[in-house]
Amino acid sequence: MPINIPEQLPARGILKKENIFVMGESQATHQDIRPLNILILNLMPEKERTEAQLLRLLSNSPLQINVSFLRTATHESKNISKWHLEQFYTTFERIKSRRYDGMIITGAPIEHIPFEEADYWAELTEIMEWTKTNVTSVLNICWGAQACLYYHYGIGKYELPKKCFGVYKHTLTDPTVKLVRGFDEEYLAPHSRYTETLKEQILASEDLVLLSHSEEAGPFIIMSKDEKHIMLTGHLEYDADTLAAEYNRDANKGLDTQIPENYFPGDNPLEQPLNRWRSHAHLLFANWLNYYVYQETPYQWD
Repeated sequence: MPINIPEQLPARGILKKENIFVMGESQATHQDIRPLNILILNLMPEKERTEAQLLRLLSNSPLQINVSFLRTATHESKNISKWHLEQFYTTFERIKSRRYDGMIITGAPIEHIPFEEADYWAELTEIMEWTKTNVTSVLNICWGAQACLYYHYGIGKYELPKKCFGVYKHTLTDPTVKLVRGFDEEYLAPHSRYTETLKEQILASEDLVLLSHSEEAGPFIIMSKDEKHIMLTGHLEYDADTLAAEYNRDANKGLDTQIPENYFPGDNPLEQPLNRWRSHAHLLFANWLNYYVYQETPYQWD
């Protein structure tokens, strides 16, 4: 599918080198179709890397998508230029009167603190409340998934004895659900987090269904029964080298960091890791866009 993104966005050059179909506004406006409007709340520190990862996955369908990036107004990002934020991002105050077909809320490296202690928690809860009426479907990733579970369903996060860090096997609880249509019975996905969501609390909820689970990494794909919220506790969007970059960053800081499990060939950090989850990442995003956004959103919002 073509994705309509700003001409100067750095991710545009990365995607074009990969032969991913991107277009500018002038070309997009001449297509006589109703594009989907997707809003991405990017809470990750390395925003440009996350932009490219998500846009790459959103490109894998025949639908045209207009993508907008949202940032928090109550938190100052330190790993991205002010120019980049002002050029390519907007704030909630500017868009809260609009409606979106789909939204993605990313992870954030703040698992070690209670949700309420995040400096943008009040703003995030306002945004999450707004999605109930202004967004057709919300895809929440890692910390974003935990925040969604906590705010909407009262399910907390719990500290792990050691970091869940690596690539793990997952199985499906119900392969007939549209979101996981086409998935293998066993597949791989990366995780990188210090906290977990308890399987027992998800199964006990009258509002949630557990779609996929890992014996090592715990619950992975969770969906609300009204199909409004989809929660991924891991990172299918990660590149092959993302966990390696996290490991090297922490090792260079002198932190006692563990080698990601089931990741480096022979558990040797000098070896190049392979992306063994790419096909399922593309499949999940394509299923989300088709079945939970495109098929459910009105052609014209009231």
